[in-house]
Amino acid sequence: MSRILIQNGRVIDPSEGVDRVTNLLIEGDRIASIDTSQMCADTVFDATGKIVAPGLIDIGVQLREPGFEEDETIATGTAAAIAGGFTTIACLPNSNPPIDTQASVEFVQLQAARASRCRVEVLACVSKNREGAELAELGALSQEGVVGFTDAMKPIANPELMRRALQYSQMFGRPILNRPEVPELTRGGVMHDGLQSTLLGLAGMPTEAEDLMTGRDIRLAEATKGQVHLLGISAIDSVEQIRRAKARGVNVTASMFAANFAADA
Repeated sequence: MSRILIQNGRVIDPSEGVDRVTNLLIEGDRIASIDTSQMCADTVFDATGKIVAPGLIDIGVQLREPGFEEDETIATGTAAAIAGGFTTIACLPNSNPPIDTQASVEFVQLQAARASRCRVEVLACVSKNREGAELAELGALSQEGVVGFTDAMKPIANPELMRRALQYSQMFGRPILNRPEVPELTRGGVMHDGLQSTLLGLAGMPTEAEDLMTGRDIRLAEATKGQVHLLGISAIDSVEQIRRAKARGVNVTASMFAANFAADA
């Protein structure tokens, strides 16, 4: 059994409450010890100044296959994920054709298995062809092992469609991931609606577009007992709504885009 020693790295594992500079010993494919005093191993890495952490998870990856292979394939996308430290990714369904049938789910699963890079979970469409008009076969797709449903970056604008999707969410134990935007308020927008958009002469997207959709989805999740995940929140009012909803037991979670850590407009 091979032994790998990683020395002097900042070991971070939120699940175990670990965040300190220490040594880590790996035996075979298992972590054998943290804070080890063992100094001998088959391979030794000096991780001074580096972070040692469990594999990262990306819940919204656009693998672009099928339909957009000139941009990326499942093989190249998963290779890039591993190179960046991501061991599990969830594939968005905005391919061509979209992932809205059992056959399209099986295609992604097969290509991911062939690539054999990282673990690939599949997110299927909420609506057929991502058109927002008719629900996809959520029950059949659940049986294929999808981990959730989303129309990717296309908001689910129809409240009745969202309500029914959340009912199925409660039934099948799969979350509905929605981009919290009112399309009529964001159409053509490229940045936050404010001073900078005015100075640059660019179309802006008002905060209210996110606030309204966030509130709607929280209310529907509360009424149906379904699970909603809000993709790419960026407004403080949305954060406050989510915080209050979680406090009263609503099954709501949220994420934000990395770009929002670097820019506020």
